[in-house]
Amino acid sequence: MANIYEVLESDHVKVLGLVDKLIAAEKDESEKRDKLITQIRDELIPHARAEEAVLYNSIRDVEGAGDVVAHAYGEHAEVEAMLRSLQVTGAVGIAWVTGAKKLKELLSHHIDEEEQEVFKAAKKLFIEEEAVAMAEVFNKMKPLIKEQSMVGTSMDMLVNMMPSRLRGVFEKLAPSVSGAAA
Repeated sequence: MANIYEVLESDHVKVLGLVDKLIAAEKDESEKRDKLITQIRDELIPHARAEEAVLYNSIRDVEGAGDVVAHAYGEHAEVEAMLRSLQVTGAVGIAWVTGAKKLKELLSHHIDEEEQEVFKAAKKLFIEEEAVAMAEVFNKMKPLIKEQSMVGTSMDMLVNMMPSRLRGVFEKLAPSVSGAAA
């Protein structure tokens, strides 16, 4: 069975491959671009929310890991903002190549740091059996998150970013937020 690190790395390769295809799309292939942007969104957003809930939230309160995880959350927000911008620019046909290249740059930077720093912090905490269990939970969460609206996934991001002591309170006050962020 694959562990959380292997599963995340596989997703990283898949999303970067989709972004490469987007960058290579021709100017007159707007339908292909739109489809690729949707595929990227459908892979990236569930990946990010499940990763935050399963991995980031598992290590964020450990001394020395909090800053690394906080930085990673910020990068998730930045990547998603770029993706949302690309959805709009792609739809109107302006600056989509520049946006796609910027998305790849942001993703590549985030993935490199995550696979080095976040994984390193997590590997100090979890034995292999725990890492495998985390992968199973991650894989079960992704399809559930994919079904959510943009508002739902955005709310999940906010819940995931909250300090541990506040997450439960917020979830009780916002019952429409999926249990995926818990």
